[in-house]
Amino acid sequence: MENSAISVLVDNDGHKFQGRHMMASLIGCSTAALLDVKLLLENFSAAATAAGATVLDSRHHVFPNGGMTAVLLLSESHASIHTYPENAACFVDLFTCGSAVDQSKFNQVLSAYLQPTQVNQNAFNRGLTAELVEFAASITE
Repeated sequence: MENSAISVLVDNDGHKFQGRHMMASLIGCSTAALLDVKLLLENFSAAATAAGATVLDSRHHVFPNGGMTAVLLLSESHASIHTYPENAACFVDLFTCGSAVDQSKFNQVLSAYLQPTQVNQNAFNRGLTAELVEFAASITE
């Protein structure tokens, strides 16, 4: 491979070692939407698909209070949701490798269903960053 600093971070098919990690707190959600497990799971999966992700599998667990934890195994990585109907809120996490998944579409679909009054969101670039390229250069010299 050429350019040893970058070749450490790019496989033979040209896939870069990079991803985006979005974490959000959705506050003031519809309690009915949070408690309707079937519709919530459908909308959670639809959000991932609308964003361009490929859903491979899903798992969920409903707690005695109606709260739920669900995870989508994606070809690109994973998504999770943890609901707190007693607080009309949930935590959402979407990590995807590469740059093809549009996290804003994921948020649009999920928010349209849950109707939060407030969304606190952070997104982080992971992997192929300037710092990592510099580090890769230092170990391949």
